[in-house]
Amino acid sequence: MTLNVDLGDLWNDHRDRILRAAAAMAVAALLVSVGWWWFAVRWRPPPSIFDSPVDNVLGYFTTPDFNRLSVEERVKYVQEFVSRFRGMNQQDSVMAAAFLAGVTGKVREQLTQNVRILAKDILAQGAEKFVNLPDADRGAFIDKWVADWFRLAETTATGKESSRTDAEIVEGARAEARRGEERQRERMKGRQLTDRGADRFLGFWQSEVEPASNPREQAQISRFMDAVRTRMITGQ
Repeated sequence: MTLNVDLGDLWNDHRDRILRAAAAMAVAALLVSVGWWWFAVRWRPPPSIFDSPVDNVLGYFTTPDFNRLSVEERVKYVQEFVSRFRGMNQQDSVMAAAFLAGVTGKVREQLTQNVRILAKDILAQGAEKFVNLPDADRGAFIDKWVADWFRLAETTATGKESSRTDAEIVEGARAEARRGEERQRERMKGRQLTDRGADRFLGFWQSEVEPASNPREQAQISRFMDAVRTRMITGQ
């Protein structure tokens, strides 16, 4: 038995039905795709620091989603966690210790990488602004950048706003940098010490920042950190 079908007649007779069926299939495919993205691929926002179980809060530090927050959001997350940690009850402390003890393998690697990326992003953000400034504005920018981050670190550690002015913070940072330079020179006796880059920063750079940086970021960060070091030691 032979069935002869004229596709043109079939299209003319059933065009509206065919179009509706194709549209329904397209919508179904779109819904399936959106559903898959929603449950399997989409970014997960951070849990509430103060309302979520401590293991959920700590767990977010070990996910790639943490890196998709802005620098400011990641720093705020760390600050809020430290604030909760200061007031943590015994049960939460036990849970935190148990969670951290269980962080091994790929999860620990991701946590370490997240720390590296945050350190790199902080430096890269400052470096990108620095290299695009006129020379005359760079010294003031470094002073402000150092003061802001030192103030943030102090506030995070103590839970209290620093009462020191920017000038006082920068002067303290310069005094510490000069002491560090003297200690470095003492350690380097009998070895060649160049004026650019100290062993301590090179060690930090090579082990923590460089693995998380692309070549452009590496070049800008190196230039920026050299300028910061010079500014802190010499005031220039």
